Amino acid sequence: MKKLLTLVIITTMLALGLTGCSQGDTGDSNETIAIVATDNGWDSQMLHNAIAKLIVENAFDNYTFDTSTGSSTMNWQSLIAGDIDLDIESWTDNVVSYDDDIASGNIVEVGVLVPDSNQGLYVPRYVIEGDPARGIEAMAPDLKTVADLKNYPQIFPDDEDKTKGRIYGAIPGWMADEILYKKYEFYGLNEGYNYTRLGSESTLFASLVSAYNLGEPWVGYCYEPTWVSGKLDIVLLEDAPYDAEKYMNGECEFPSQELKIVSSGKFAEKAPELVEFFSKYQTGSDLIGKALAHLDETKATHEETAKWVLTENDALLDQWLTSEQADRVRAVL
Repeated sequence: MKKLLTLVIITTMLALGLTGCSQGDTGDSNETIAIVATDNGWDSQMLHNAIAKLIVENAFDNYTFDTSTGSSTMNWQSLIAGDIDLDIESWTDNVVSYDDDIASGNIVEVGVLVPDSNQGLYVPRYVIEGDPARGIEAMAPDLKTVADLKNYPQIFPDDEDKTKGRIYGAIPGWMADEILYKKYEFYGLNEGYNYTRLGSESTLFASLVSAYNLGEPWVGYCYEPTWVSGKLDIVLLEDAPYDAEKYMNGECEFPSQELKIVSSGKFAEKAPELVEFFSKYQTGSDLIGKALAHLDETKATHEETAKWVLTENDALLDQWLTSEQADRVRAVL
């Protein structure tokens, strides 16, 4: 009986061992690779992430695509460490350490997402030119530059502090906000204005849209492409010509820059076939601006808007993917 029990135990262990080996082999051949991209909190990046997720998980085998929500500064450090794989719509000119990060190999340029973009302080066009159709007279006809704002704090009153005007800054945690606040101090705008940071992109844009619909003055941070730049007639205030040595101190304009797709130094080894796709993945300010306007007008999700973008711009799939991969994506649209 004892020998029989021992034989049963040994036989069972061998069977489990063989089964485990078989499962391990199968698991290795179908290993799922998790790809993580930054989510720094703005709509255009979230839309690109939704498009990328749809393609990565359907055109390719054995990948999942997720995002890491956080400030752009925190996510950048995670990208350098290799804890995050991709930064889609990366405003690299806003990153102080960018050149050093590229030189060290911690960051790799994968492709150019949008070849044309702008950011800075904007006002509705009617503030400068008026809008006869809406019965709005020009409020600051000589306003052309950021420096000119010193002459107009009374035009942009702060409802909570009647002694000063209000400038809406960028979002806390965004690298652009650090530069913009230095600009606010450099031009002496802190003497006549309060610098107001709202908690999110949606609340910032809501303040602009609310003022715009009422025909009221507004000055604050915006960038392109966004749904507001796609729908509203707003003007980027001029600034001193871009100078790389002065830029980080807020002493000149934000450069019109290419928005890049960058990766950690480990991404190419982790997912080489995805590198080729992302190197070809390119859109433009006009296309994304229209897509974000669609998102706002229809109240669609980013995922629904991603499907809308690919359906309305079907030829993009053939530019980015092989014919077989493109057809696999079409099958889920």
